[in-house]
Amino acid sequence: MKILDRYIVRQFLVSFFFGLIAFILIFVVTNMMENLDDFIDAHVPLKVVVEYYIAFIPEIIKFMTPMAVLLAALFITGRLSSQNELSAIKSTGTSLYRIMAPFLIVALMISLTSVFFNGWVVPYANQKKFYIERMHLNRSVATNDRYNILFQEGLRRIVSINHYDPQAKCARQVSIQDFDNNDMTILRHRYDALQMQWIQPQEDDTQKGSWVLLNGTTRSFIDTTQTLVRFDSLKVGKLTLTPTDIEKKQRTPDEMNYTDLREFIENQKLAGQDVARWLVEYHFKLAFPFASIIMVLFGVPFATSRPHTGAALGFGIALAVAFIYLIFMKASQVFGYNGDLDPLLTAWLSNLIFLVAGIVNLFRVQK
Repeated sequence: MKILDRYIVRQFLVSFFFGLIAFILIFVVTNMMENLDDFIDAHVPLKVVVEYYIAFIPEIIKFMTPMAVLLAALFITGRLSSQNELSAIKSTGTSLYRIMAPFLIVALMISLTSVFFNGWVVPYANQKKFYIERMHLNRSVATNDRYNILFQEGLRRIVSINHYDPQAKCARQVSIQDFDNNDMTILRHRYDALQMQWIQPQEDDTQKGSWVLLNGTTRSFIDTTQTLVRFDSLKVGKLTLTPTDIEKKQRTPDEMNYTDLREFIENQKLAGQDVARWLVEYHFKLAFPFASIIMVLFGVPFATSRPHTGAALGFGIALAVAFIYLIFMKASQVFGYNGDLDPLLTAWLSNLIFLVAGIVNLFRVQK
């Protein structure tokens, strides 16, 4: 059977990459038609446009990989069946389960590769893509600088930044409020400064840097007494946030890899925030790549029962299944975001539904 396995794997991979390239071209052309006017109006250089769509391709690959797997499974199985190759293989006593083995092995390899690709390559590409949108298409913010940043560090400190410049690692119009250890409604200290500069020790780059407040005031509230002190420079104590952390806090889940998103969730938990939405996104990053295996379980039996599944029909079926799958995925995400479903169940719900459909379809066909 090794010869047969190699034959199926080779044909399956060729069809998979053909389908993936087709989906990429469709999405790129469609997106280009929608955004071409914006690029022209913004006088975006051709080089930047090319960079934008190169950065856009990994996101397309992320979502279209399971659909390309389904298309390949439908096309190859349908062709084997229509050319009576499948009947000849079964006549040797080989069951459909054995025939599906090379499909499942390749799908598993694709899924494992997608876990890494979706978790590390796609976020990096999205950072580049969103940066171009901010810089040239005036989306999200006008520049790469950050405005109106508000976050909670720990349980008793709130930091407000009107403007942050990541290049200079400098924050402007900063306010830091420290609350009582026993009563969060009581303000104990407040720091207001025109600037907050990140200082990295010059003599030893391995040492951790620190924030320094410039040109500001500090207020202390003890009982009914208020103390006001002006300063030119004041080192911020116990502020563990780094410039990288500030930039991470402004990223969307699509721009975070597994490690960054997990750290972000833990920090939000420590701050007492609801993390249901972020947990859904985290588990979805891990669950979605395994849709490729589900698509094989769904596609091979379906094509076996319909021997005339050609390229055109297979492409149409793949698009229909993709549409239905995305509907289930988006609907379950809404329930997860609202806290109505467990985040882990939310992320895997679409896979579970299609797994059941694939198993039912597998039992219905002749083995």
